[in-house]
Amino acid sequence: MIKDFFTYLELEKWYSKHTITAYRNDLEQFIAFLSLQYEGVSLEKVTHHQIRSWMVDMTEKGMSNRTIRRKIASLNTFYKFLERKKTILKNPVAKIIIPKMSTDLPSFIRDNELDMLLNNMDFGNSFEAVRNKLIIEMLYATGVRRSELVNLELKDINMNDLSLKVFGKGKKYRVLPISLHLRDLLNEYLSLRETILEETKKIAEQLFITSKGNPVYPELIYRVVKSYLSLVTSNHKKNPHVLRHSFATGLLNNGADIIVIKELLGHSSLSATQVYTHNTNENLKSIYKRAHPRAK
Repeated sequence: MIKDFFTYLELEKWYSKHTITAYRNDLEQFIAFLSLQYEGVSLEKVTHHQIRSWMVDMTEKGMSNRTIRRKIASLNTFYKFLERKKTILKNPVAKIIIPKMSTDLPSFIRDNELDMLLNNMDFGNSFEAVRNKLIIEMLYATGVRRSELVNLELKDINMNDLSLKVFGKGKKYRVLPISLHLRDLLNEYLSLRETILEETKKIAEQLFITSKGNPVYPELIYRVVKSYLSLVTSNHKKNPHVLRHSFATGLLNNGADIIVIKELLGHSSLSATQVYTHNTNENLKSIYKRAHPRAK
């Protein structure tokens, strides 16, 4: 039953390994809670009472509403799967009232800080140096997710029409434009990549590889981004996703249509994109207060 669920997430929902791992951890934590507090109650026999009790337990342990919401969402997906398979009659999560989540504004790196990093800093010309710069440039210039970057393959790049095919959530793909600057950096990296593969006698379909010729992995991308962003910003968030936020915020601040940004980001609904307008509104307020004579 559980094995079938994760096969469904991987093959039908096309979830990333990172997302599936999160679902697995959430489900395992709920099973552990059940065995401790409700010995003998199987997953198929769970009611909304046990789920609500788990939520109370998580709250008492100091977990945020955001974390609790995510864990209940994982449980909801699991029980919807069981309901669809006729393993259970009703989804017990349907009766659960999800805790409200504070709307934290997306964190982003300022344009001048990224300009300092990408235009003024000498990354070096070794394979890893060129690869690392390309990783940061591509995350910021295209707004792709970390998992999408890791899974990029050589065949996804079209140098002739300057485009990049990205496979995102739910088996959906989108085509993103790439700049001449990004194309030049890609060409520089691909030349060094070919040398690495020749030296290591490896074959790789993935675009980004290690110095040993193996495909890169999510943790490596995180370490690269955090290491370089730490050199130019005091922002407490220095992960790959903050570059995605920076991509979207920069487009909005420069007048891009929110519908276009939605498509570029691969969002399934406009509401997911609209959160970036809050950052833009704050920017407009700041400009107004500084510039308008009656705003003092």
